[in-house]
Amino acid sequence: MKFNHGENNRKLISDHLINWYTVNQRKLPWRETDDPYQIWVSEVMLQQTQVKTVIPFYIKFLKVFPTVKELAQADLNKVLKAWEGMGYYARARNLHKSAKIIIDTHEGLIPDGKELFLKLPGVGEYIASAVLSIAFGHAHAVVDGNVKRVMARLFEIDLPVNQPKYHRVFKHEATQLMGKADPANFNQAIMELGALICSPKKPDCKNCPIHHNCFAFLHHITDQFPKRIKSKPIPTYKIAVGVVRHDNKMLITRRKLEGLLGGLWEFPGGKLNKGESPQAACIREIYEETRIRIKIDSFITQVKHAYTHFKIVMDVFYCQYISGDVALNGPIDFQWIKLADIPHLAFPKANLKFIPLLED
Repeated sequence: MKFNHGENNRKLISDHLINWYTVNQRKLPWRETDDPYQIWVSEVMLQQTQVKTVIPFYIKFLKVFPTVKELAQADLNKVLKAWEGMGYYARARNLHKSAKIIIDTHEGLIPDGKELFLKLPGVGEYIASAVLSIAFGHAHAVVDGNVKRVMARLFEIDLPVNQPKYHRVFKHEATQLMGKADPANFNQAIMELGALICSPKKPDCKNCPIHHNCFAFLHHITDQFPKRIKSKPIPTYKIAVGVVRHDNKMLITRRKLEGLLGGLWEFPGGKLNKGESPQAACIREIYEETRIRIKIDSFITQVKHAYTHFKIVMDVFYCQYISGDVALNGPIDFQWIKLADIPHLAFPKANLKFIPLLED
């Protein structure tokens, strides 16, 4: 590992980065504001989602909730609906909870101290450092995947970037490189460099403003950094889902507020047991979740969807209600709806993939 560029050289690297960023930064809507709330919303969205995906969601979300007060006063379903399709819904739920706390205990102002900000739901080291540096100019280095990649090549850091225990090393080195002169622009500059120039494969070294200071470039080994521990294969689960029709309406259930897809509405169903057919699983799962009896009418489609740590293959069926009153086991609510009701409710992306095929 080569860590030491020297204090003067570090300042030179930082200055080159900021100068490059000033000229080459992308025009992004959250860079056109100094409102801490809007910057916070953007950083929460960007934490798990690509920039090009975030832009329309960010614009829509701020149209619906232009201030932290309006977000705090909103119904959770409205918040989830504005977030629908972007995934990682815990971000939206935590943002909503945090907005309520800010109104109730911080007089409607985003905390500008790290200790207080870190106490808000969903706010970790990354979010706190990003918002406090960009919105308030505090000297907190932001370290995400892009930054780790740049730092690993720049200093030839041969520690795995996907091992949490080494995060502190990258944080320390980024802090040393940042200095205290312009933390807002430095953090955005190094993230922008990782996004546009220092890409995972085939980095554009000739257009990099700091390549003359980059150990990996000088030693012709940029392809060897960053180091990663190989991840385990992602499992695939088979799912069966039923669109249960009764009296010209369809049954939907609401997931628990916490956990994966918390608070979203969905058509009921679940995982296949070993050796079980999708049809049998659909009938069993719906009975276990709702205590109603149904029969399969017809196959609608098969949906494939990937989450962060697993994938699903979902068979979707039209089902006919036979008997029973809904008694929930797992879900926290249910509704019998018409197709016209769907635009007002928030559904998981896997459901959104087959909803356009449904008929009343």
